[in-house]
Amino acid sequence: MTLELGVLVSGNGSNLQAILDAIAARTLDARVRVVVSNQPGAFAVERARQASVPSVVCSHKDYASRQAFDQRLIELLQEAGAEWIVLAGFMRILTPEFMQAFKGRVLNIHPALLPAFPGTHAIRQALAYGVKITGCTVHWVDSGVDSGPIVLQEAVPVLDNDTEESLGERIHRAEHALFVDALRKLSQGSIAPPGQA
Repeated sequence: MTLELGVLVSGNGSNLQAILDAIAARTLDARVRVVVSNQPGAFAVERARQASVPSVVCSHKDYASRQAFDQRLIELLQEAGAEWIVLAGFMRILTPEFMQAFKGRVLNIHPALLPAFPGTHAIRQALAYGVKITGCTVHWVDSGVDSGPIVLQEAVPVLDNDTEESLGERIHRAEHALFVDALRKLSQGSIAPPGQA
């Protein structure tokens, strides 16, 4: 099955790039229908442009409420023909209305081995806690914060001299491969949304 993807981004877009590269290399059966950024200066928008993928900047600051912003997101994604939503460094909590519009079809990547260290600053938290192993998780998005069913995980060792930057770099490299692998498994039917397995 060819995945028709809508990718939500807020920053650099390195996970988006990994997905675009896998599609270009024909190792992932997917099309990115649209990239939507809530941050006007996000480099992810430039990555989309370079790959000739439609992109839209839709700043949450232009909307009076989370509901109004998410309603616009839903419209943009549906108009583009996106069927599966990928959160690739999207730093916003989605409303129940958004989750209902794409029920069981929203995937996120998180830089920790959930359920450990949910929310923002997961890498900083792992270092502060002193764990020897952390990693990344692809999970289905539900109404909580990083609380949905886990799809795939990859462990990353924490080295004695690690900083937030050095550990983050290794986790992000693992994320790129893991996110593409999860999407590949979804397109091949070897993973299914919660309640459809």
